[in-house]
Amino acid sequence: MKVLIAGGAGFIGSTVASACLDSGIEPVILDNLVTGRKEFTEGRAFYEGDIADGPLVDRIFAEHPGIEAVIDCAALIVVPESVAQPLRYYTENVAKGIDFVGHVIRNGCRRFVFSSSASIYDAGEDFAVDEEAPLAPLSPYARTKALFETALEDISSTGDIRVVSLRYFNPIGADPELRTGLQVRRPSHALGKMIEALDSGEPFTITGVDWPTRDGSGIRDYVHVWDLAQAHVQALRRFDLFLPADGGPTYQVINLGTGTGTTVRELLDAFASVNGAPLTAVEAGPRPGDNAGAFCRSGRAGELLDWRPKHSLEEGIRDTLAWFAKRESVIDLSD
Repeated sequence: MKVLIAGGAGFIGSTVASACLDSGIEPVILDNLVTGRKEFTEGRAFYEGDIADGPLVDRIFAEHPGIEAVIDCAALIVVPESVAQPLRYYTENVAKGIDFVGHVIRNGCRRFVFSSSASIYDAGEDFAVDEEAPLAPLSPYARTKALFETALEDISSTGDIRVVSLRYFNPIGADPELRTGLQVRRPSHALGKMIEALDSGEPFTITGVDWPTRDGSGIRDYVHVWDLAQAHVQALRRFDLFLPADGGPTYQVINLGTGTGTTVRELLDAFASVNGAPLTAVEAGPRPGDNAGAFCRSGRAGELLDWRPKHSLEEGIRDTLAWFAKRESVIDLSD
């Protein structure tokens, strides 16, 4: 099997590509390298360019006629940036995404796996959500994910393509072999900020301390990126079982999380236990577009994908630290 991975030079896309390779699936990478890294494409078929570039997508399919599915990990993902630049986010995440789907359909590919986000949910009082939970995306980033999901569901209803939207919770960790990992210089998520604080000696800032959670800090479901990557492999292997080509549903949503909610303060404690020393923390108000958060409550991934996460929160922290210690020998952060 061959699979085209759009955004396959980014953190999650490159890890998915590694998991595919390890499983005997050949990845073909399409990435414009706005945030992705060319170093993550070494040894893999790679095309530098935009997902909206129809002639390029046509060339990829012509040169790789064995492509049986597409995984779409191509998106801008920084919530505060989406508040400041909504036009850019709607252009990149929605308008170009719709163009890309059209190019995929034109080339006869009928299996599409979309990297969506649990940030689109309206979490209940216990902050646990399943796939039937109401949606209330609060940032332009989250709204681009929800809007593109709506478009994909409508497009799939024609029978021209079948789509599974994998709604990620909060990825941490790295490829256990440290082939790839988080590539951005200044990460915006909590664990990356903790590592940044550790390296700089500056305090870690808890953004938002008045949420209605058990300790006032935001709550998240931290899932190891290698577990996420394995879920994509399972989605490819089992795609026709839950979205058969000969009739039935054409669209499916699956949550990918651990089922455990961890607050920022609890993550800080876990980080200290792994690292062996506590971080100094200060408190601040929430960032633009922030929300209290949510965690996964679902058995659908187990039922449809035969997938359950295997890595603990502490393993995710440990692998993230290992990657940050190595990444400057893998990628050039000066450019």
